[in-house]
Amino acid sequence: MGLAASVNRIFAAGLALAMGSAAMAEPIVIHAGRLIAVPGEGVQGPSTIIVEDGRIRSVSAGHQPAPEGARLIDLGDKTVLPGLIDSHVHLSSDEGGVARAMQSMERSDGWFALNAYANGMKTLRAGFTTVRNLGDGTGATLALAKAVEDGMVQGPRIVDAGVSLSATTGHMDGALGWRDEFRPLFEEKGNTCDGPAQCRRAVRLQVARGADVIKFASTGGVNSRIGAGLGAQMFEDEARAIVETARLYDKEVAVHAHGADGILLALKLGVDSIEHGTILTEEVIDAWARSDTYYVPTLSTVNGYKERLAANAGAYSPDVLAKIRWRIDITGKSLQQLVPRGVKIAFGTDAGVSKHGRNADEFELMVANGMTMEGALVAATVNAADLLGLSDEIGTIEAGKSADIIAVSGDPLVDPAAFRSVPFVMARGVVVE
Repeated sequence: MGLAASVNRIFAAGLALAMGSAAMAEPIVIHAGRLIAVPGEGVQGPSTIIVEDGRIRSVSAGHQPAPEGARLIDLGDKTVLPGLIDSHVHLSSDEGGVARAMQSMERSDGWFALNAYANGMKTLRAGFTTVRNLGDGTGATLALAKAVEDGMVQGPRIVDAGVSLSATTGHMDGALGWRDEFRPLFEEKGNTCDGPAQCRRAVRLQVARGADVIKFASTGGVNSRIGAGLGAQMFEDEARAIVETARLYDKEVAVHAHGADGILLALKLGVDSIEHGTILTEEVIDAWARSDTYYVPTLSTVNGYKERLAANAGAYSPDVLAKIRWRIDITGKSLQQLVPRGVKIAFGTDAGVSKHGRNADEFELMVANGMTMEGALVAATVNAADLLGLSDEIGTIEAGKSADIIAVSGDPLVDPAAFRSVPFVMARGVVVE
């Protein structure tokens, strides 16, 4: 039985009720105390939102009476906002370092599917109604994305990259650092490529698997199991082949890049987003400021690293630990440099390295490193929706869009801690318990 079929059988009986057609049939009237319908365009006072068949039917000023037969949800003491979007997660992953390597050997694909579901629910309950999953070696999240789309289970809307692409011995080579005889156990589904022809094929394989977006690593990574550095690890003709093939299939492209040379290469190729973007030069900053490429900062990784090391000083191998210490010290400096230059920012945490369900911790780190809270909220709604190609569907509370709606206590434009606890979440018209 394939993984998708296994996920369907496991989840269908117990969880289908969450997205059942009966739940969609009942009109819902939401009374908001304050409304941020379009982040970046101010705050409205008491407002009424009518939801029907999973979509926003209307938004009006004041608390209008509920039509006969409608369900009333009173959020008169709350600030209501669009559902949040995390542009960089790994739902099937929880562990890091040595524990992550052991997990990949001990756990089955079915277990990773259940883990992805559990992490998806943590994320949804935290107010993130859409995520972009940027790498999963088992296919678990592709299966979960389809199950959510089909209404079989509850979870965030998932834009999925399939398996991230890499040169052999690059950051996304799952067999990196293992003995030769172990490589077949860790090599992922056609994700490594050397030379333009192989890289074109690698993209086509992910498209065939159902990937919504293509992700590749142009540089080394912090968690790579060898000390190969953080500079470029892919030649331009290989990276160009990936981008051109992705465009052939109308897929957007996200690039893992730490080193300035790999960032500059990605900018030259006109990719849609650069993840991490850690080492900058004036040449890189100037090129980025002239581009339409989004920056996804993933500052929350430092929280994951600090927490794992506090619990276990030996959580990472020496080569990886050296890079982690460097990453902790430098994180946030790129954001400080890019925000004043007008580079577009989209919210993304790299959850899986950091804790799932704690995605909103990123807001506090963004504000601490030069963004206003309003700017950070725009990054997690309007900008992230644009990056994912879903501006017509999500990112704002407007008639015709998906009813992805959250509510928080306090003033989220002043206090990022308001998102630490989200008391109300609606995803595609269904209230999340």
